[in-house]
Amino acid sequence: MSTPAPALSIVIPVYDEAESLGPLFAELGPALDALDRPAEVVAVDDGSTDGSFERLVALAHGDPRIRIVRLARNYGQTAALAAGIEHARAPVIVSLDADLQNDPADIPRLLAVLDGGVDVVNGWRSPRHDPWLTRRLPSQIANRLISLVTGTRLHDYGCTLRAMRASVAKELRLYGELHRFIPALAADLGARVAEVKVNHRPRTLGTSKYGLSRTLRVLLDLLTVKFLSGFSTRPIQLFGLFGLICAAAGLGLTAYLGFERIVLGVRLANRPLVLLAILMAVVGVQFVSLGLLGEMLVRTYHESQAKPIYRVREVVP
Repeated sequence: MSTPAPALSIVIPVYDEAESLGPLFAELGPALDALDRPAEVVAVDDGSTDGSFERLVALAHGDPRIRIVRLARNYGQTAALAAGIEHARAPVIVSLDADLQNDPADIPRLLAVLDGGVDVVNGWRSPRHDPWLTRRLPSQIANRLISLVTGTRLHDYGCTLRAMRASVAKELRLYGELHRFIPALAADLGARVAEVKVNHRPRTLGTSKYGLSRTLRVLLDLLTVKFLSGFSTRPIQLFGLFGLICAAAGLGLTAYLGFERIVLGVRLANRPLVLLAILMAVVGVQFVSLGLLGEMLVRTYHESQAKPIYRVREVVP
């Protein structure tokens, strides 16, 4: 008897979580059984060294819904999540952490909101059970900054528990630490994004893989997201603006210094302002040139790959 095609894919990135896997699947199994749709679980082993892969294999022997994707080495959560999305076969994808802090019982509520007409439903961990100084405070600052910069306002960008339509998830190009920005990246594609409060539990097994050192990487990736969402198809508007400002300031200083020298007879030798004026004019020209080169690259990229610059939601006859 052939198994039905899955209508739901649960994607779980796993890195050194051998202790948590047994309890996780003990909760996840009944949660999936209660749903009215066939499901699969795509567990992505991200180069674990604590026996997580062997534990996943043992669990898969007892549950045919479990599929395992083993990466060649540890690439990070973004890569593991991207691999899981790529190997998911269902039209709906739910991502879930393997550390037991996400509650599988919240999955039906996410799906209910998704079925209501949105494309991405992001979890909002409330109340959150993490250390305030090292986890919650940096997260609150990051969430507000990301919401401000991207224009997609959410309370909890760092929550892995989210439901997505596969048609949207598979269009995302994830690298670096961009898994945190999935709602904003999806919104940039035209997806409708919603947020739902979910249960959050304190970590009782294993150790956290994140700390304050992650904050700088998130800020750098935020710049990437802002550029990709705002100027990836029109780089001249970013670099050209800076270039024109620098060039105008440099030419303005040059004109002022020329007036001083010719009309007022002021000597310009050894004045740092002369070097600054020349530098700003040159930098301005370089920025404009960089923007033009960027326009040529964007044109080549889209035309050579027949890459559309838009995404159609539906066509009504």
